[in-house]
Parts: sequence; C-alpha cells; structure tokens
Amino acid sequence: MSTINYDLKKIRALLFDVDGVLSANVIPMSSEGEPMRTVNIKDGYSLHLAAKMGVLLGIITGGRTEAVRRRFLSLGLKEENIYLGSSVKIHDYRDFRDRYGLCDEEILYVGDDIPDLEVMRTCGLPCCPRDAAPEVKAVARYISYADGGYGVGRDVVEQVLKVQGLWMADERAFGW
Repeated sequence: MSTINYDLKKIRALLFDVDGVLSANVIPMSSEGEPMRTVNIKDGYSLHLAAKMGVLLGIITGGRTEAVRRRFLSLGLKEENIYLGSSVKIHDYRDFRDRYGLCDEEILYVGDDIPDLEVMRTCGLPCCPRDAAPEVKAVARYISYADGGYGVGRDVVEQVLKVQGLWMADERAFGW
C-alpha cells in the first residue's frame, strides 16, 4: 500500500463520485431498468466514522437512484451534500466548496472517469482508483491500490483520519 503524498492535515472535506469509485464500474440492471450498485462495507465503515468525527463529506454523482441517496444518508452524510444527477460536476463542487467557505487545497476528491476531470483539476487533492481512466490517472495526485468499489473509499478516508488523529481515536470507532 502506498501513502498519499500531500499534507493531509490541510484536508477539511472529502468528496466522492459513486459509480467506479464507491461502487464497481460494472452495474447490474434490474428487470425494470434500474441500476443496482454494489457497496463496499469497509468503504461504508470509514465514511460513517469520518462523519461521526465531524469530517465534511460529500457525494457528486451523475446517478439518480434513491438507493444511492439512502445509502449515504445512512452513513451520516448530510442531505445537502449528496448531489445526485450531477450533469456538470464542477458546478456542484463549487456549490459545496463555497457553502462551507473552503479553499480548493482543503478538498480531496475521488473520481474515476472523464466527467470527474474538471473537479480533479480544481481540488487540492485529486485521487482515483487503480482502474480509473488514463486521463484521470494523469491528473491524480494519488492513485489507490484498490479498484473502484473495492476499497478506494477506505484507503483515502483511513489515511486522512490517521494523519488527523481521528482513526480509532475513541469509542466512536467501535459502533454504528
């Protein structure tokens, strides 16, 4: 496992794409035509712990399914920080950044494909899964050891929380 080469103490917010990052890049379809995403339990735990520890978290995804919204609400993300149906992600990124008065250098974003590039070129710490598109890998400051949907979230969240002294810092780490 490699470590992120960035001053992680500066990070105040973590933003994630969903498809290809927090779920695998192959999505089965229901008989009604609804995409059925996978979830990674360790990604979920780390996001839940980060939310409990007061870290700002957000989702920016082109997906529109209610299941995605419910998943991230159940992990402790705030409704207003879950951007579904994001057709131009940089607009939602700027809304999130400006609403919290953040600088780009304080934001980590994890994306995997072309729609994520504008955000990745703007945020302070662009990250991606190992199986991201070549164009995304070219701008990422950190490429995870994990493929999308298989631990990327856990990888980056755990590294940030450890540097900030929030990983297993108290009893909040041991419950849902």
